Amino acid sequence: MKNLSFLTVGVFFGIVMAKSEAVSWFRIHEMFRFESFHMYGIIGTAVVLGAASMWLMKKTKMTTLRGTLVGYNPMNLNIKRHLLAGTIFGLGWALVGCCPGPMYVLLGSGYTIILLILAGATLGTFTYGLVMKYLPH
Repeated sequence: MKNLSFLTVGVFFGIVMAKSEAVSWFRIHEMFRFESFHMYGIIGTAVVLGAASMWLMKKTKMTTLRGTLVGYNPMNLNIKRHLLAGTIFGLGWALVGCCPGPMYVLLGSGYTIILLILAGATLGTFTYGLVMKYLPH
């Protein structure tokens, strides 16, 4: 039952991403060149909706599928760390034209070339796991 709910949310996410053109390489590059508000509107809407959803779930004491209360542990702000991580993420996003969520939407839409990008993202994650203990956290 729980896997069916994850599948349903994933399919809904994929449809929304595809229909809103958030997976479009051209839309992403318009955003990074500050030529269009389209992607900023999508991202801003997602942030506001996510914050409102978290507030509502905490207010109503909603539980997860495992029965624990919905919540989060805020991360301490570390300007140097977050600036470096955001820059690396943003450069990768601008270079390939997609971030982790849309990669799977594009793959599901039949763009098999995205397998190359997924392999690079997996390799990058694996590399981070190897050098993580040497990095400032």
